[in-house]
Amino acid sequence: MPDRAPQPVDRQLPTEESRDLLALVREIAQREIRPNAADEEDSGRFPREVFTLLSEAGLLGLPYPGEYGGGEQPYEVYLQVLEELAAARLTVGLGVSVHSLACHGLAGYGTKEQQGAHLPAMLGGGLLGAYCLSEPAAGSDAASLTTKAVRDGDDWIITGTKAWITHGGVADFYTVLARTGVEGPKGITAFLVPGDAEGLTAAVPEKKMGMKGSPTAQLHFDGVRVPDARRIGEEGQGFTIALAALDAGRLGIAACAIGVAQAAMDEALTYALDRKQFGHPIADFQGLRFMLADMATKIEAGRALYLAAARLRDAGKPFSRQAAMAKLFCTDAAMAVTTDAVQVLGGYGYTADFPVERLMREAKVLQIVEGTNQIQRMVIARHLAGPETR
Repeated sequence: MPDRAPQPVDRQLPTEESRDLLALVREIAQREIRPNAADEEDSGRFPREVFTLLSEAGLLGLPYPGEYGGGEQPYEVYLQVLEELAAARLTVGLGVSVHSLACHGLAGYGTKEQQGAHLPAMLGGGLLGAYCLSEPAAGSDAASLTTKAVRDGDDWIITGTKAWITHGGVADFYTVLARTGVEGPKGITAFLVPGDAEGLTAAVPEKKMGMKGSPTAQLHFDGVRVPDARRIGEEGQGFTIALAALDAGRLGIAACAIGVAQAAMDEALTYALDRKQFGHPIADFQGLRFMLADMATKIEAGRALYLAAARLRDAGKPFSRQAAMAKLFCTDAAMAVTTDAVQVLGGYGYTADFPVERLMREAKVLQIVEGTNQIQRMVIARHLAGPETR
């Protein structure tokens, strides 16, 4: 049966360079990431050395300009890199997506001076970033955030608490959204805050059901002083910057979700081909074959959806609705596929001896981060029917 074993995803890539890039990513994933994933997730170890390796390989700045150390890759290529990394270990794939999200504001809205001063180190200098929007009382309603930045001469003083921050406490820089003016979205401004800024501390990381190797923590800003030269964009432009970043970030989450789903289906297929009951591989039984067919179909549909959205972005066309659709569908598909993978393995699937139980736990968070799937449905409906009139 070896010829029927899972094979690498047959990807439609635009250039020979991008095909070589994906081959490199697969090699790194197989050699450096996948072998340690289960043990390190179980122990809660954050693989900082892997992110250093990815930076050295040019994989932390793929969608950004080459003049600042980026890879100048289209989003359709970058997202497939994320998918491969997430299939090996979600902590790494999602971590790269979050780092890219943290670079988005400066790359898209910073001045030439700011970009020249900071982007080379952020994109290829071994640094790791985090994105600070959510707060304990401002999650889905992000425009209600209360962290404040008050002008003090040529500086800003930031005070408040951010919550659910991936890489909280281990990041080298944070893109922080803080209130500088009126209530609501028009009073929010973005800042680039160094990870070692005085007055910035991280709480003990959250204890989570999955992604235990990725630190998620509250960040406390106790009078953190930031020069105005680290303000990103204009005063009051922060929420616009945040929404643009989230549109791109949602595609990253969609790609990671398909990576997790692909890994789970590969495990399920391998097991079904090998496991025998009643004298036959269980892959011979129609009920299970139909499950595998449905899993594969969800994965292919999700991949096509996120790539279609990415190609719109690459063409400079609006893609917000499609990004929300991709995030919604791909993460729901990942939850369904990983659940079915556990079922295919039966009792073994419920044990930590096989990776599908971990993949199932990890898939759940993807339905929540960067806008819950209920928020995605609201975004899609507003594109279709306009704002609510109530």
